[in-house]
Amino acid sequence: MPKTRLSREEIRSYAQLSPFELKDKFIQIATEAQSGKPGQKGKTTRAMLNAGRGNPNWTATGPREAYHALGYFAIGESRRVWTADNLGGMPEEAGCAERFEHFVRTHPELPGIELLKASVDLAVKRFGFGRDAFVHELADASIGDNYPVPDRILRHTEEIVRGYLADEMFDHRPPEGQTLSLFATEGGTAAMCYIFDSLMKNGILAKGDRIALMVPVFTPYLEIPELDTYGFDVVHVEANLFTETGVRQWRYPPEEIAKLADPSVKMVCCVNPSNPPSLALSSRVSEQIAAIVGEQNPNLIIVTDDVYGTFVEGFRSLAADLPRNTLLVYSYSKHYGATGWRLGVIALHDDNVIDAMLREQGAEQKERLNRRYGTLSLEPEKMRFIDRMVADSRQVALNHTAGLSLPQQVMMALFSLFDMLDEGQAYKHRIRAIVRQRLELLLEGVHMKVSDDPKRAAYYIELDLLAEAERVHGKPFADFLEANYEPVDPLFRLAEQTSVVLLNGGGFDGPEWSVRVSLANLDDLDYLKIGHHLRAIFDEYAEEWKGWSE
Repeated sequence: MPKTRLSREEIRSYAQLSPFELKDKFIQIATEAQSGKPGQKGKTTRAMLNAGRGNPNWTATGPREAYHALGYFAIGESRRVWTADNLGGMPEEAGCAERFEHFVRTHPELPGIELLKASVDLAVKRFGFGRDAFVHELADASIGDNYPVPDRILRHTEEIVRGYLADEMFDHRPPEGQTLSLFATEGGTAAMCYIFDSLMKNGILAKGDRIALMVPVFTPYLEIPELDTYGFDVVHVEANLFTETGVRQWRYPPEEIAKLADPSVKMVCCVNPSNPPSLALSSRVSEQIAAIVGEQNPNLIIVTDDVYGTFVEGFRSLAADLPRNTLLVYSYSKHYGATGWRLGVIALHDDNVIDAMLREQGAEQKERLNRRYGTLSLEPEKMRFIDRMVADSRQVALNHTAGLSLPQQVMMALFSLFDMLDEGQAYKHRIRAIVRQRLELLLEGVHMKVSDDPKRAAYYIELDLLAEAERVHGKPFADFLEANYEPVDPLFRLAEQTSVVLLNGGGFDGPEWSVRVSLANLDDLDYLKIGHHLRAIFDEYAEEWKGWSE
């Protein structure tokens, strides 16, 4: 098999890019290999297999049908108030629930109508909502005719999403005596930006402060701290445990977690389950972090990004075990196939260390922040951190127009209620089975082993090729690879020779010779093909090594 046509120097230069930018280069190479450049030989008709990005290829259709059925009811409510050609009025609350019941009875043929009715009934029963007030919020919000009020999140939607998080992020065991406040955001990415920005704006973190990252981790958590705005001193907490057979476990040893005991570490960020290894934290690690917070670093701020939590049975977030210290980020994008909806939430318990730190700030810092938020409150010192994030998201001056689009919040509420129904639980188990099937097919094709771990989400997989090289052929082979090739060389070969696009694990602060495969975005049998191609590349290196050693 021919090697990649790029020189080692060219590959080394491209390796400096973010993995998501480097992916575009792989796509370009794979596309050229498919079609052939003008005058270039070797044109092929093979399909490109891009397992680089985690956008799932499934969607939850039921709650979407319910959303559109609600839209028809809401339009009727608007036309009931004012009808003039294409002009309607604002839906009225009085009698809204009774009109909704009539709409349901008279439109049995409408797709999603039964699920919509079941969702409304469940919400009223579980959360004790007044029917008129709740149905009116759904109808008016789906029309999108008002600014978000409250701006953080709609009142009924907050209750629903709080219940969803209690079920899926807290394993049905939310912390006792705690109230969880929520800020609906434009996806998990916006949540990340708002958190970093407001922690700095409020003097909780300062430029150059020491923070920790639990790695490997989603690349933006690596890149944001390096921006000039932050310039954080970053401590890496590495998942570097191996099994006795030489297979990487992607687990954190106690001595790595112990780095968080240093009081100079002001914040730790983790993705749980992890990205790319796709493993939920073990109970041992959670308990060790809890002990550190209890005994050595009580003001440690924990930011946990739990977007993949629903893919692990019995998942329990750090926000459940350490409610006072933890900011929870959640996004609906992966579970519901809803990346385009941009649905995320920041969750913070009302009794938290950040608000306590704000209360303990010196007079000069408090005066500065009073000036910042003074147009929003007569007592700006009493503004909670989560409300300050809302204001900061709109440069404070535009706080009166802050908040996530109301139709988006309706979809968020319907996704959450769907999960609380039997249909939603069946859907959850179905998508879990999909990614696990794909993992099995990938491993069958690549002939590699991964650790048997009950907390594996299997949304991604990270394969350490260097560890595999040493496990199969010994350290001389691994040394040969390191001495003669760049760690991303296998990915360039894959793109050029097979039109397969993967991401480099080193870009997530994982081992340099690891590769990240998304198990969410291709057809099942494509993963068997990817496995075969990756094994062929691996064997190609082995043949080169044997020829060199002879």
